[in-house]
Amino acid sequence: MTAIEMALEALFSDPNLGSDALWRTGGAGDGAAVRIIRKRPDQVVGFGDSRAILPAVLIDVRRSEVPDPATGDTVEIPGSSPGTGELFEIIATPVADSLRLVWTCEAALRP
Repeated sequence: MTAIEMALEALFSDPNLGSDALWRTGGAGDGAAVRIIRKRPDQVVGFGDSRAILPAVLIDVRRSEVPDPATGDTVEIPGSSPGTGELFEIIATPVADSLRLVWTCEAALRP
């Protein structure tokens, strides 16, 4: 394992950054247990001469756990008590980092 892979392992394992989740390919099936890092940056979107700041959800997942994520996959993050979890759907083509170790996936909360 390289130094970068060990650093990524530490980041995803950190309870302050990483979360346990279930990844469902195509949004179906039992799902695979994975560790994710969820980010919520704001996006600035232009409308003519105006700008709007919209919330975004990005989910990082290790390529070793999800080798081929795709639009339509879902990520379920369990809550602290039953019925309090969140379900996200991948809404855009995932992007790999420069070392191809981590996927960043844009997601939307599903009701």
